[in-house]
Amino acid sequence: MTIRKLTLTATLLLLCGCSDGSAIDFTKPTATVNTDTIYSNMSMGDFNTVLSYSAYAVDDEIGSDQFETVSSMFSSFNDLMDIYNDYDGLTNIKTINDNAGIQPVVVDESIYEMLQLSKQLYDLSNGEFDITMGAVFSIWHNYRENGLILNSNDELAPLPSKEELQQASACRGWDHIIMDDANHSVYIDDPCISLDVGGIAKGFATEKIRYTMAETIDNGAIINAGGNTALVHSKPDGSPWRVGIADPDSSSNSLLVLSLKGDLSVVTSGDYERYFVAEDGQSYAHIIDPQTLYPPRYWRSVSVITTDGGIADGLSTILFTMDYEDGQTILQKAKETFDLDILEAVWIADDGTIVDANHHLDLGKYEAFYTEGLHDSIAQ
Repeated sequence: MTIRKLTLTATLLLLCGCSDGSAIDFTKPTATVNTDTIYSNMSMGDFNTVLSYSAYAVDDEIGSDQFETVSSMFSSFNDLMDIYNDYDGLTNIKTINDNAGIQPVVVDESIYEMLQLSKQLYDLSNGEFDITMGAVFSIWHNYRENGLILNSNDELAPLPSKEELQQASACRGWDHIIMDDANHSVYIDDPCISLDVGGIAKGFATEKIRYTMAETIDNGAIINAGGNTALVHSKPDGSPWRVGIADPDSSSNSLLVLSLKGDLSVVTSGDYERYFVAEDGQSYAHIIDPQTLYPPRYWRSVSVITTDGGIADGLSTILFTMDYEDGQTILQKAKETFDLDILEAVWIADDGTIVDANHHLDLGKYEAFYTEGLHDSIAQ
C-alpha cells in the first residue's frame, strides 16, 4: 500500500488577502506607513512547529522588532514546557517529572498557572483532559516516532498492546500532584507518574504572547503557531480577520474561512498531523482518549474560538475525544466556569457523519458542524 507522508503545516491558515518585549520601542513614528502594509516573518523549531507573525501598518524595522519579541517568548515557553530536555539554570516540566517521589520543585509562575488551568479542565471534563497520563502518552510517543520512520520507508508500524497501555494507565491521577500555592511548588508523590502538557502548552504559550503584544503594540497582528492562531487588535481598515480551517487531507488548503474581529484565539486539534499508519492499515493520531487509551475517531478536526488561547487549546483537545452532544455540554460548562463572553466551535467530520446539529455545512467529502454564534462568520 502507499502510505500518506506526514507534512509539517500550520493547521490554521492565515488568509491575509492582499522575555516580554519591554526593552523594545514599538512606538516609533509610523505616520508615513501605508495602512495596507503587512510585515510577515516565520521561524521553525520550537514546540516542533512553525511560528509565523504578521503585523499590519508597520514598517519593516518595527515589524522585525515585534517578531523578535514574539519569537523569543515562544522559545522561552518551549524550554519551560519541555518534558524531554534539560536547560542550564532552568526549572521546567521535565524537572518536575525527574523529581517525582523525591522532592517538591519550585516552578516559574507561568508553569504553575498552566498546571492550575489543566486541573480546571480536568475537573470540567470529568477526566477527559488529563496531563498526569505521561506514562501512557510516552508509550504512544515512542510507537509514533518509530512508526513515522517505518512509514517513511513504506512500511507499516506496530501498535502498543492493550496490556501495555493499561499497565501504564495505572500511573496517573491528580491526587498524586501536590501544588503549594504559597511557594509555587509542585510535587508528584508517585515516581511512576509524569506530566505531559502537550494538549495545552502551545496554546497557553501563544496566549501569553498574544496578551503581551496586545498590551504593548497599537497595530493589528496575527500570531500563528501551528494549530494556534492569536488575533491581536483589529485590522487598520476595520475589516474582519480571515482565518482558514485546514482541509484534513490537504492541510496547506483551507476548507472553511472564519471572519472574526477583535482579540481572539482560534485553536484546532486534528488527526492529520503527527500520525502514523499501523499494521492494521489505520492511521493513529497523537491525541489520546483517557477512557480508551487510544486515539479517538469522532472527528477529523475540532476548532475552538474564544478569548483565551490556553482554554481554547485544552477545549479543542477535549472536544476531539467526544461526540457532538457531549461536546455541547462541555462548551456550556466551560463558558460558565471561565466566564467567557465568546466561545464557539467547529467540528469537521468525514462525509456521511450524522449529527443532530442545527448548524451544518455539506462540504463534499466532509461535513462541518458549528455553534450558533458563528452563523454569520463562517463560509466555504
